[in-house]
Amino acid sequence: MKLKSLIKKIELKYPLSLAYDWDNVGLLVGDYEMDIKRVLVVLEANEKVIEEAIKNNIDLIITHHPFIFKKINKVNTSDLKGKLIHKLIKNDVALYSMHTNFDIAFDGLNDYFMEIMGFEDTKILDITNIETLYKIVVYVPTTHAENLRKALANAGAGHIGNYSHCTFNCEGIGTFKPLDGSSPFIGVNGQVEKVNEIKIETIVPQNILGGVISSMLKAHPYEEVAYDIYRLENKGQSVGLGRLSKLKQNITLEKLSNNIKEKLKMDYIRIVGNFDNEINKVAVVTGSGADMVKKAKRQGAQVIITGDVKYHDAQDALDIGMNIIDCGHFDTEDIFKDVMKRFLDTIDEIEVIKSNINLNPFKTI
Repeated sequence: MKLKSLIKKIELKYPLSLAYDWDNVGLLVGDYEMDIKRVLVVLEANEKVIEEAIKNNIDLIITHHPFIFKKINKVNTSDLKGKLIHKLIKNDVALYSMHTNFDIAFDGLNDYFMEIMGFEDTKILDITNIETLYKIVVYVPTTHAENLRKALANAGAGHIGNYSHCTFNCEGIGTFKPLDGSSPFIGVNGQVEKVNEIKIETIVPQNILGGVISSMLKAHPYEEVAYDIYRLENKGQSVGLGRLSKLKQNITLEKLSNNIKEKLKMDYIRIVGNFDNEINKVAVVTGSGADMVKKAKRQGAQVIITGDVKYHDAQDALDIGMNIIDCGHFDTEDIFKDVMKRFLDTIDEIEVIKSNINLNPFKTI
């Protein structure tokens, strides 16, 4: 499979447009035209991970943390990052990163954490974007309507909630007169032609509109395609960082913390709050989410599960009566390998491998 084809499938589900402006996501090293057979998924890429990839004949490394984040002024082997970039290129290994777009997207990191813990009926903690929706209306001969519907659906059009391939179709008569210089699929130059046509209507989110139009034009038999695009007032899907869930039964802070330790196979966990505090609504922000404590409390959560909590964050949480379960940055995000492998395993033509390198920089004694 060509790298550009694989990336198209990835970004259809996890659009780069969801990422924060300060983030650096997408293809960071590599050639869009290269062939991809073996993929390594890992939280982040260091020298050991790149050596692992080379040893296992990996064509593409996919990371959660951006491999290139800060500005680079030079790429040479005297600098560690430059040395690793040289090694990737020399060994024909591409590298793709998906960071805050993967945190925010549905079926991304936060949703997978909720799934692991069995938290249901989840809602978004911090909405960052609401999709702009468009309607495409296109006219096609009845003989080609089914092919065009498939092309639109395969490009991502026609999704409404948990339903795909949603279209509305009307039959009618299309008229046109081919002029000099045209090469009509149907009809003769200089004569008005009448054709049995289908008007197909479907809905498309803004972030894939260009790709859907391109697929539609490619699948349409006519030299000149008649179609309309309308921006809709309907609100599309909301996306955002973090998740909320109301529990079916109350649980103590201590028991909830022990459940997380067991599910994530953690050696230790840090807790802010009284062990006996009753919890019936949880907030989750994988990675670093201490700045979401007040927002989580305002939305009715008694605890936020996250990482990277500093001393003063903890004191501020206690002052407002909020509990925190600090699982650490690594333990809330190393699950990236599992959820990404599950998604990529649905794509034919590639083999997906989880990295065996332990990237947790902290040890406990």
